[in-house]
Amino acid sequence: MSALVETEQDKVVETFNPTRSGPVVLLCEHASHHIPAQFQDLGLAKASRHSHAAWDPGAIGVALNLSDLFDAPLVAGRVSRLVYDCNRPPEAASAMPDRSEAIDIPGNRNLTPEDRLAREQSIYRPFLAAVGTVLDRRQQAGTDTALVTVHSFAPVFHGRPRDVDIGIVHDADARLADAVLERAASLPHRKIGRNDPYGPEDGVTHSLKLHGMARSLPNVMIEIRNDLIGTPAEQHRIAAELHSILAPALTEVGVQAGGPPHA
Repeated sequence: MSALVETEQDKVVETFNPTRSGPVVLLCEHASHHIPAQFQDLGLAKASRHSHAAWDPGAIGVALNLSDLFDAPLVAGRVSRLVYDCNRPPEAASAMPDRSEAIDIPGNRNLTPEDRLAREQSIYRPFLAAVGTVLDRRQQAGTDTALVTVHSFAPVFHGRPRDVDIGIVHDADARLADAVLERAASLPHRKIGRNDPYGPEDGVTHSLKLHGMARSLPNVMIEIRNDLIGTPAEQHRIAAELHSILAPALTEVGVQAGGPPHA
């Protein structure tokens, strides 16, 4: 399969507010269910292409709201995770899965090493480069930074209801997650859990390790039940609630708002 020929429609990554100096850099790896035309819908029906298997519904709306609230950069993927999951390393089978939950993905069967490399180079590497550009700029400017990734999860998985509203996910560096969870009681109407419904054993902390821990940045992954963020109003509300616990948590771990004025 040939490398992706990028048009504006098929742009693989988008950076919002790249020069803003708020205290976080936000990532939304699974922001889109778009499958570029050359992949022929991966052989999937429309319902599957628009399902949670293909993207994180509502996550980009929350991330954009957080970008505004924190006056901070946001890097978002613009290709379905079924083509390439930018929160997975190239060697992981789940980077280009041939099955996701109950959905078989014909277009990912029997991929050759060349097929996989083409997707890595045309989707994953540009995403990494975009994140690196933002983080390098802030490091050079001396801007305090934490990494926050925004995801959503389905309320039911393999027929079993999830018993959490918001998951605070971390790997070995739990500084920011601990500080956020200490403030969870301020949102008594939300059930907030640690490493739930996913944790590092599920392979979901790739971005945290690669972009956060490798640079010694406080980092956390936010998972939101997607039936809570189905509308713009709900996305705004959840973002405001998350901001209310993230902002003081950032101060606690030594990340201060501010820095050189943005353009």
